[in-house]
Amino acid sequence: MLRMMLRPRWVLALIAALGIAAGFALLAQWQVDRAVEQATVVERPTEEVRPFGEVVQPDGPTEQAATGQRVAVTGEIVPGDTVLVQGRLNDGVAGWWVVAHLEVTDAAPGGLPVALGWAADEETAREVLAEVDRTAASAGEVEVVGRFLPSEAPVAPEEGDDPQAMTTVAVAHLINIWADYDDRPVYFGYVTAADPVAGLDAIDSPPPLQESELNWLNVFYAVEWVVFAGFAVFLWYRLVKDAVQREREEAELAAEEAVTATRGAAPADPARD
Repeated sequence: MLRMMLRPRWVLALIAALGIAAGFALLAQWQVDRAVEQATVVERPTEEVRPFGEVVQPDGPTEQAATGQRVAVTGEIVPGDTVLVQGRLNDGVAGWWVVAHLEVTDAAPGGLPVALGWAADEETAREVLAEVDRTAASAGEVEVVGRFLPSEAPVAPEEGDDPQAMTTVAVAHLINIWADYDDRPVYFGYVTAADPVAGLDAIDSPPPLQESELNWLNVFYAVEWVVFAGFAVFLWYRLVKDAVQREREEAELAAEEAVTATRGAAPADPARD
């Protein structure tokens, strides 16, 4: 095997196999770098209060960079459009949110749902709702500081439940409830107010988790390239071994033919004649 490996043709073949293996190894490293790069967490200053107009625009999707961002928004609360959203947890306790309709004035005009606070019982929530609607007309512009979150999906009530009951802050549902809100701009998200209105508790709205996870598909591809690199060297070894085996078989066959030829050329025995 060693003598065969040292022959020029197989030395060149080894160099070619190592070159191919090196190429596969570089591809594996590139896949690993891609997996690590995609797993890198981009720190977002979500706790820095930013002007609302810099974060999101109406009639458009909520970008990942805007989700969970603390914002300051100014607008006018529209009386009569305030609703209750039930089943909202605050420190693990289910209760009600009072959600008002804010017409934004310090950014691109549009309707924006604003969760004004949380109540443990429905009676308190309804009292605050009535007070918000009563004072909205005279309140003028108000500033709300809170966390911006994307719109939730509407959920149909179960059979036997109140068909008007809301369990999610779904903009698609709210614009059908708000009075005379056809063909007008709307923000597809909502703000949870940091400072609740009187009579309500502050909504528990922690900052978003910024987790990272490896892209396992890239890791799988990296492992594949390593296997291919090993296979390139193994293929060279297998070809050398086959060449050694072939030469042995040819040598054995030549030896058998030589013996046969020697026996055929031997003189006849006189005693048998």
